[in-house]
Amino acid sequence: MSFTEIIKILDEADAKLIVLLCHHNADPDAICSAYAFASLLKRFKPNLEVEIGAAQGISRLSKHLLKHLPIEVKTQSNVENADAIVLLDTNTIQQLNNLAEKVKASKAPIIVIDHHAAHPETEKLAKLCITNEKTSSTCEIIYNFFKQMSIKPCENEAKTLFLGIAFDTRHFILANSSTLKTIAELINAGVNAQEALSLLSLPMNFSERVARLKACRRAKLFKIGEWIIAFSHVSAYQASAARAIINLGAHVAVVAGQKNETLEVSLRSTREFYEKTSIHLGRDIAKPLGEYLHGMGGGHSTAAGVNGVGEIETGLKRCLRLLKERLVLTQN
Repeated sequence: MSFTEIIKILDEADAKLIVLLCHHNADPDAICSAYAFASLLKRFKPNLEVEIGAAQGISRLSKHLLKHLPIEVKTQSNVENADAIVLLDTNTIQQLNNLAEKVKASKAPIIVIDHHAAHPETEKLAKLCITNEKTSSTCEIIYNFFKQMSIKPCENEAKTLFLGIAFDTRHFILANSSTLKTIAELINAGVNAQEALSLLSLPMNFSERVARLKACRRAKLFKIGEWIIAFSHVSAYQASAARAIINLGAHVAVVAGQKNETLEVSLRSTREFYEKTSIHLGRDIAKPLGEYLHGMGGGHSTAAGVNGVGEIETGLKRCLRLLKERLVLTQN
């Protein structure tokens, strides 16, 4: 799949306004890939109006990055008037939350660009799906568009692409040889790696520290085979708490939190757990858990999230059952 196919769709639609949408609580890979993609589009279509939007806002780290990057994210996306819609780092319509129905109702062509496999429902809606699970991030896919068109990114474009890749690879821990080659090329394009990486270090506030400590204190541990699996719950910062539990020694951490009737679950695992069991948290655990909780779930091999409806205990029990079932399969 190539960038020229996207341009062809925009030409056929006689697009004047294109809306780029990121998933709810948009992370740095989402907003940075949207910015770089918008910049590349403007190289070929200078008169095109490009708007970046995120369902129900962006993450705390993304807000921090926006203080240092020339990225504007609209709080109210103009989906109704869009001549084309592009979903970036968003493989399911459900990840658009309050914008999902507007996108479904739109007659504008929908394009999906993501490093996760597209959801079947999204594939039916989309005119074009450009997905590649072998790439580290959506930013890496966008950088490949620059290369396809023989365009060297400017300093700001290179910086945003670098930051998106660094975030999704956990500062290159999950990077493969292709990703590292891309990083080297972005540094050659003018990125100060040390300065850029410092932007991804968000100081931990008091509430996050307390949430991490509470999650560790409340953790229930299960030993399944050689694996230590921890379950806990806190009212906020579930993802941060799950990472903390992994850092303390668990192979898998599942932390839930409830806001009114909404249940949020963050899942993390070590790389070793994924490599030895082939259990992909996003595909094998979060997705079916999300369906069970009448919501949605997805993510990466070692980091995933679920939003649904129900009680914390119910969600965690179901998650434990899913993990046990998958681990039994790996042992056979």
